[in-house]
Amino acid sequence: MSNPSFHNILSEKFRFEPTPSQAKGFEKIADFLSETSKDSLLLIKGYAGTGKTTMIGHLVQQLGRIQKKSVLMAPTGRAAKVLSAYAGKSALTIHKKIYFPKVDSGGTGVQFTLKENKHTNTVFIVDESSMIGDDRQQSKLFENGSLLHDLVHYVTNGEKCQLIFVGDTAQLPPVNLGLSPALDEEELEAQFNTTVYSVTLDDVVRQQAESGILFNATNIRELLVEDQFEGFKFQLDDYKDVLRIIEGNEFLELLNNALDEDGIDQTVLIVRSNKRANLYNKSIRERILFLEYDLAAGDQLMVVKNNYFWLGSDSQPGFIANGDVIRINRIKKFVDRYDMKFAEVNVSMVDYPNEPAFETVLLLETLNSETANLGYEQSQLLYQKVSKDHVHEKSKYKRFLKVKNDPYFNALQVKYSYAITCHKSQGGQWKNVFVEQPYLPEGPNKDYFRWLYTAITRAKERLYLIGFGKEFF
Repeated sequence: MSNPSFHNILSEKFRFEPTPSQAKGFEKIADFLSETSKDSLLLIKGYAGTGKTTMIGHLVQQLGRIQKKSVLMAPTGRAAKVLSAYAGKSALTIHKKIYFPKVDSGGTGVQFTLKENKHTNTVFIVDESSMIGDDRQQSKLFENGSLLHDLVHYVTNGEKCQLIFVGDTAQLPPVNLGLSPALDEEELEAQFNTTVYSVTLDDVVRQQAESGILFNATNIRELLVEDQFEGFKFQLDDYKDVLRIIEGNEFLELLNNALDEDGIDQTVLIVRSNKRANLYNKSIRERILFLEYDLAAGDQLMVVKNNYFWLGSDSQPGFIANGDVIRINRIKKFVDRYDMKFAEVNVSMVDYPNEPAFETVLLLETLNSETANLGYEQSQLLYQKVSKDHVHEKSKYKRFLKVKNDPYFNALQVKYSYAITCHKSQGGQWKNVFVEQPYLPEGPNKDYFRWLYTAITRAKERLYLIGFGKEFF
């Protein structure tokens, strides 16, 4: 049964005139929150510009009127930071909220152990849910086989707790998946034997109607819905927030202006591959930032592999995640060791401004590599070389523990964060976003347009299109 009083509160207290789909959303939310069964979930699917974030922020503010509390979560630190900004309340990563990481029984790595959910009468709201995977290959890492399963299990085991997934189905799904399982009604109903309430926000709100970024994103989304990928053209006329860049000198000038006006934190270049990202990062550092060496104080780097060594589980992030951005405050020294290059540095975490700066070690080999991170063979080789430093330990197990606690073995794997791949950009928002047209050997298809939609919707104020041929205009 619906909760007409709460439905009225949501509608009447909303500071805008709700769109038809927002009005339906308020009704669905009221229905869901009046549900007494633990076996139910709510999906709020909202395309770019449909007022999803405003609606969620409003819901958080009104929950106290029905004696309910809220917990806000997102898959990454950057996404949690964005969520916190628009909801006006602190948000955590899913990992930080529901797990405590511990060394596994064999001492070979980290295993996530599910915390007990001690919350009561609480609504758990998870933003950017399209990024949540259901990877059974990581069953040894997660207690119940996957992050999605652990999250559902955690929430439903609390007293009178409910779970809302929020996300955009037009965005890229998790790597190696064709769909986003946390936003798929049939998948959720089948896996968890649950009733799924669902609403899709598809009306662009009036206050966003003059945005060229959202106008073009909406056009791409409609192509995805219709499965029609021929003949797409960007609409630039009458829009000041989308600009086509044709010449390289123009790109450098505009990028330089964006960095001067808004800073490195609010400017990003999105490309298709690590190889392209490397080329752009080199050019940006040399020609715009005037940095001569591989690493300098002020450099911003993206961590490209989860790391559980340098931060305690009681820290704000809980651990340093793949996709977290760090800023180099001070370089203590460079070290050549194990046939690799390292740097001992002092860093701050960009998306956690309240987290104190800390000392760490960086692995510089990954800075310019064309792979996402250090490969398996290289990792094994590093392990073997570090192990030789501890041959004096007669016990194999003690030697093994020495390696696992070696700061160089646990060095952060990083890449420059000025130009990044689209998957790395998910969950983030920047004032200025530059998007390069990727090579399309098979022509425009569904995967490409999902990539393009995700890339351009990272832009809050200005979108720059690089290298797109005349056929796109």
